[in-house]
Amino acid sequence: MLQFGLSEMALLRSSTRIPALLRQCTQLAAVQQQQHAGYASMEFTFASSAESFYAKANVKQIDLATFSGNIGILAEHVPLLAVLKPGVIEVIEENDVRKKFFASSGTVTINDDSSVQILCEEACLIENLDAAAAKEGLSKAAALLASASSEAEKAEAQIGLEAYEALVKAAE
Repeated sequence: MLQFGLSEMALLRSSTRIPALLRQCTQLAAVQQQQHAGYASMEFTFASSAESFYAKANVKQIDLATFSGNIGILAEHVPLLAVLKPGVIEVIEENDVRKKFFASSGTVTINDDSSVQILCEEACLIENLDAAAAKEGLSKAAALLASASSEAEKAEAQIGLEAYEALVKAAE
């Protein structure tokens, strides 16, 4: 059996912290470089299955709804992986232009390097929504839920109803 003295134990404990300290020092250097440039950048990629909205674009802020709650994302945000709730995604570009999108579902990934990726099944600009069509879809989804007989049908209809409720809210 191996025997360690106090100095060997202290060295062993500190060696397990080295990777974390190295990551922290590397991140601090990157942050200091960004601050020296006068801003902190956030590289943003946002796409649906049909369209790409942003591809490695620098933006100031992203606001969105997840099943864990609403979040605002700025540069140097803590890393995160979350599932999007049907709703509005607001992007504030570097020139302070604000764009709003509706996303039916998807994921958001925030990385250590301040890059953000949003991948959605369906998404579109808010101004392209048809409020009347959204209300009609909501009525049909409610009828499907009322007529659902199995648990699977009820769950599927409930998901559709929640998506249409968010869609109507965004379109108004």
